[in-house]
Amino acid sequence: MQAMGMRRAVMSACAVALTGCVTVTTPTKGDPFESYNRTMFTINDKIDQYVLKPVANGYVFVVPEPVRNSVTNFFSNIGDVYIAANNLLKLRIADGVSDIMRVAINTLFGVGGLFDVATIAKLPKHAGDFGLTLGHYGVPFGPYVVLPLLGPSTVRDTSGLVVDYFGNPLTYVSPASVSWALYGVNLVNTRANLLGATDVLADAALDKYSFVRNAYLQRRQYLISGGEGETPDYGEAPLPNYSEEGAVPTASASAAPASGSANTVPGNQYVPPRAPPGFPSFRLR
Repeated sequence: MQAMGMRRAVMSACAVALTGCVTVTTPTKGDPFESYNRTMFTINDKIDQYVLKPVANGYVFVVPEPVRNSVTNFFSNIGDVYIAANNLLKLRIADGVSDIMRVAINTLFGVGGLFDVATIAKLPKHAGDFGLTLGHYGVPFGPYVVLPLLGPSTVRDTSGLVVDYFGNPLTYVSPASVSWALYGVNLVNTRANLLGATDVLADAALDKYSFVRNAYLQRRQYLISGGEGETPDYGEAPLPNYSEEGAVPTASASAAPASGSANTVPGNQYVPPRAPPGFPSFRLR
């Protein structure tokens, strides 16, 4: 009964979004899919508003903060395995070895990754996925695209989702029901961590779509180049400034974290365990 109610809520949100979408006759330069992107952005936003955000709020209300922090650390530790692999693929040997040491220390001394002992030991947390690896070797962004449920992405980053899926350790957890349970917990926990960010974005950005697009592209470029290089200039919302990897961005005219978009969950972060054919893939960090 509850599942049917949730399904109706999602379908209603999609219907409202579709009826309210406006066709962009002249897409912004560098964003040829803008008409589709804005429609999908609105759909994702409605799904988040009526489904994911209420669930995340309930999760925060019921689960104590120390437990939520341990859940975040647990999935972050799993993600470090794949981040290490990508850093080694990029021949960033020192970063890759550091990531492997993070996994070893947090698994052994952090009770299976529930506590982030590696950060206390001054081992930095890195970011990595196959889209970033492709960018490291010169593959261009390609057009910006908003994926169903996943949110911000590019053609390059979307093409890396298949590799990310098979590189995700949770893909190989058995039985499949355990994989799906872990994925669900991580999804809700991640959305709960972004509650404050989405509230700030809703208040700060005049055009949430443009702000999220620019912020996403700037952060991806920062992670590839370490702060060097340029992202597509759309001449619209100001880009946030990432002074440190993973830091909360600031902008000259608005302030909202790039990851805290109105799109259900941040793009390019999740891969669901053993998704059935045709089901969209997510990637765990």
